[in-house]
Amino acid sequence: MSEMDIHIKRIYEKADPSDGKRILVDRLWSRGISKENAHLDLWLKEVAPSTELRKWFHAATPDHWEEFKQRYLEELETNSAVEELQQIASRNTVTLLYSAKDVENNHAIILKEYLLSKNSK
Repeated sequence: MSEMDIHIKRIYEKADPSDGKRILVDRLWSRGISKENAHLDLWLKEVAPSTELRKWFHAATPDHWEEFKQRYLEELETNSAVEELQQIASRNTVTLLYSAKDVENNHAIILKEYLLSKNSK
């Protein structure tokens, strides 16, 4: 398989032609940004963490990151929407867009790692 070219970016950052296909991977629409200004190619909310997991993570303390990561990876293993994202990423440069303020601990990072690990198998 060829190497996937996947980037991650906050949806509030300026769109750039190098983003390739811009895919919002949040379950909820991002506050404060219009659909026009988002410059999306696709909103694939089905690959986001489940509502239950998202609520748990936001209520949890920062030291729950590893548990959140493990639980989200388990969800991805049984998520049929991931296949659609894998298909798109195998043929295009993709930027996974998210709205979380934390640029180091967010689900888009986990999703990118997951897609790359599945591609290398």
